[in-house]
Amino acid sequence: MPEARFRIRRYDPASDPPLRGGQRTDRWEEFTVPYESTLTVLEGLFFIQEKIDGSLSFRYCCRASICGSCAMYIQGKYRLACQTNVRHFDGQVITVEPMPHMPLVKDLVCDMTSFFEKYEYVKPWLIRQSQDPEREIPQSPAERRLLDMPIDCILCGCCYSSCPSMWGEDDYLGPAQLLWLYRFEADSRDEGGRERLAHFDNERGVYRCHTITNCIEACPKELSPTEAIQWLKKAAVRRRLFGRRK
Repeated sequence: MPEARFRIRRYDPASDPPLRGGQRTDRWEEFTVPYESTLTVLEGLFFIQEKIDGSLSFRYCCRASICGSCAMYIQGKYRLACQTNVRHFDGQVITVEPMPHMPLVKDLVCDMTSFFEKYEYVKPWLIRQSQDPEREIPQSPAERRLLDMPIDCILCGCCYSSCPSMWGEDDYLGPAQLLWLYRFEADSRDEGGRERLAHFDNERGVYRCHTITNCIEACPKELSPTEAIQWLKKAAVRRRLFGRRK
């Protein structure tokens, strides 16, 4: 049976010195994992945790590329560990790191507190001002197509971690949060335009984005937060000029 070599960046707050800049450590450990052609990086981490080193820490949940929990920096790219097959690296040493530019809890586990606080701040739910309808609110095919891209976001945090505007500005909402704000702003059933406007029409919101497009490259679902942010910029200008609700 072939073997894969994993090189994992480790950090244990109980024994390692404090992190320089609060985010990274220079301690690496290597492990050898036997594998068949279907082995994913996540399954390799399970093998290490169960058979070699039980102290290895990482997040996972669905194991089907839809929860975003196992987002990591694998072989120099943002990837989902459950979606990344070991055989694709063709015998290379597989480097596995936590997402950079994020506070580190332990090993491959990042602190996502700020990420989800900002997600909640943008009110990612339908807001209705009208009386509750007695039946479903219809949408045309064209109206529904506006939601095809943003509804696939799995809140993995890859775009958030990769965004240079996030690195130097903790108050910036972030690409994932603005993508979800766009998802409801573009929804024809939503009536929360005035309520949400102040959340993104400011320096903390869409104007902090400099269109570097790292978020597009990092997204494991091939979404475009940059496109959503540009849409929100246009929406904000239309409201300022014409007083439109949406």
